[in-house]
Amino acid sequence: MSMVSLPGLRDLIENISKERNLPKQAVQTALREALLKGYERYRRTQRLDGVHFTDDYFDNFEIELDIEEEGYRVLATKTIVEEVTNPDHHIALQEVLEVASEAQLNDTVFLDVTPDKNEFGRMAAIQTKQVLAQKLRDQQRKMIQEEFQDLEGEVLQARVLRFERQSVILAVSSGFGRPEVEAELPKREQLPNDNYRANATFKVYLKRVCEGSTRGPQLLVSRADAGLVVYLFENEVPEIEDEIVRIVAVAREANPPSRHVGPRTKIAVDTLERDVDPVGACIGARGSRIQVVVNELRGEKIDVIRWSPDPSIYIANSLSPARVDEVRLIDPEERRSHILVSEDQLSLAIGKEGQNVRLAARLTGWKIDIKDTGKYDHAEEDSKVAAEVSHRQALAEQEENGTEEPELEVIENTFDENFDEPDDSLEVDESETEYPVELT
Repeated sequence: MSMVSLPGLRDLIENISKERNLPKQAVQTALREALLKGYERYRRTQRLDGVHFTDDYFDNFEIELDIEEEGYRVLATKTIVEEVTNPDHHIALQEVLEVASEAQLNDTVFLDVTPDKNEFGRMAAIQTKQVLAQKLRDQQRKMIQEEFQDLEGEVLQARVLRFERQSVILAVSSGFGRPEVEAELPKREQLPNDNYRANATFKVYLKRVCEGSTRGPQLLVSRADAGLVVYLFENEVPEIEDEIVRIVAVAREANPPSRHVGPRTKIAVDTLERDVDPVGACIGARGSRIQVVVNELRGEKIDVIRWSPDPSIYIANSLSPARVDEVRLIDPEERRSHILVSEDQLSLAIGKEGQNVRLAARLTGWKIDIKDTGKYDHAEEDSKVAAEVSHRQALAEQEENGTEEPELEVIENTFDENFDEPDDSLEVDESETEYPVELT
């Protein structure tokens, strides 16, 4: 069998393997694919016998690397036929019988069709080099996909490499002794208090492993995801790892809409053990445990609150550190609540630029309307809610019966003496909890 010599093939594979952190087998696969593309280019430029090459024309060709002899061969799988119509895909039975008497029609044979190196051509060689670079990138992406796809939702140790636009490019590893690969930390996933200097190390949450041939790092990581907070508590609080204490929900605002407001997280915890204080377990003696989490998140404020199956208690707890006078679940179907607090607790319950009540709404999944206890009229509010519920039910019945919407009766305001007074309340609708709630 003829062979095209490739001096230094063994060293080439070794060097690429080390430079690209690829297994030798992956490098060989990329090289075979590149050489086959080069052969295809060589054949297309020849255009012998006016053959029309379709996209799948060369599917029966393959490259065989000979590492020991440092060269390669081109092999073709051909079908044995009575009369040859396509010499690239067929071979005559009579020709095969001369060397293999047991051959039969429709059998397949492997034949050496390696071109002479001088015939291979400069353009084909350039094509091979270009394709090799692409195939090596494809092999790298495939390796990263296989290595990290099961680590989505996990936390990795990362090291800062460089900046690209507003993103930080980090080096991460899937485990001890494994080579580092690049990951992207976009601007929206960064923490405002982080200092991303060269070689600084951080814990990051692996959000997604990108597939396909997209440019840039395949790994998308986050410092702002609620999953990072969960991981830090799981690693710092033995009671969580031992499933004595469980994290029920997390609401996080790592990048507040205003620069005047700092990052903040609310985390709801629970336990089935009567003699265990889940909040105290997460905070630790003199705040030792929660301080480790706060330090990793560069000073982010964290509120640990007790979860309760009773929405009233849960909502009141979620507004900590504010003291709540009363929780009114005015419309359970729509998960709407009125929270009554004293005047001196209003600003604390609402929080700076509404952050506290916003996070409480996300954590509980309830629409929260903060009201001043001293100005709250129970009868009037009950009347408003009853009218809204009645109207909603009427609309639902119309939709079910297919009737037209009736004209709405205008309800006149009956509290003219308070018309010009400011409304000391804030309604927040944040029905989605950031971290999945699993109640068992």
